[in-house]
Amino acid sequence: MSAGQVLLWVVFPYVAIAVFVVGLVWRYRYDKFGWTTRSSELYEKTLLRLGSPLFHFGIIFVGLGHFMGLLIPKDWTEAVGFRETAYHFIATYMGSVAGVATLVGLALLIYRRRVTGPVFLATTRVDKFMYVMLAIPILLGMWATIQLQLLGGAHGYDYRETISPWLRSLLYFQPMPELMTDVPLAFKLHIAAAFLLFMIWPFTRLVHAFSAPVQYSTRPYIVYRSREETSASGSRGPRRGWEPSVAPRERRRRTSTNT
Repeated sequence: MSAGQVLLWVVFPYVAIAVFVVGLVWRYRYDKFGWTTRSSELYEKTLLRLGSPLFHFGIIFVGLGHFMGLLIPKDWTEAVGFRETAYHFIATYMGSVAGVATLVGLALLIYRRRVTGPVFLATTRVDKFMYVMLAIPILLGMWATIQLQLLGGAHGYDYRETISPWLRSLLYFQPMPELMTDVPLAFKLHIAAAFLLFMIWPFTRLVHAFSAPVQYSTRPYIVYRSREETSASGSRGPRRGWEPSVAPRERRRRTSTNT
């Protein structure tokens, strides 16, 4: 095992994970007002309504597929009767559909951001860099899937024998970089690009992926005050509920009339 392999498949992943976690904590503590997507929906909605669902739903299914393939051991899925043929079909063909949806959605969002004047003016250099770093692992992942899975024979490349245990070994703090020695280049580039994306994640608008409106389920109701007219005499009987909203001058006039 060479020093370069240790640096690439042990040191680099740990550095990326550390920057990812510490960066998110720092960003949340010291830049809460910047923890936002900086929505541009007011400027253009047609392309956004098409590209945003494609990208977000696609990336969710891609993430779920990576979770099942990388973090759940192969022995576990086979123990519950989930055979290799079924797994290969779901991971390869359904994963390809999700990948295409993600890629098309991202392309639409980038096109919208470039051709819509106000949206383009609101795009920062960090945003442009983020889109490039986001597109690279997606493109490399599609290349690896087509080359090694769709065109790679009956079951393609079995990354659950190499990449998956390598990644889990990092989480166990017992790294096994030797498992990455014979991994195809396409997968190696995809993995390296993904860790680079994690490194820049906390410093971009991608932090909104970790925001959820959980407090909406427990926050107080919004109170709307009525503006109904009073009776001709200018007075009315007391009733339960909120008082109608009136201008200060009108309130003083009504008070003097009632007295």
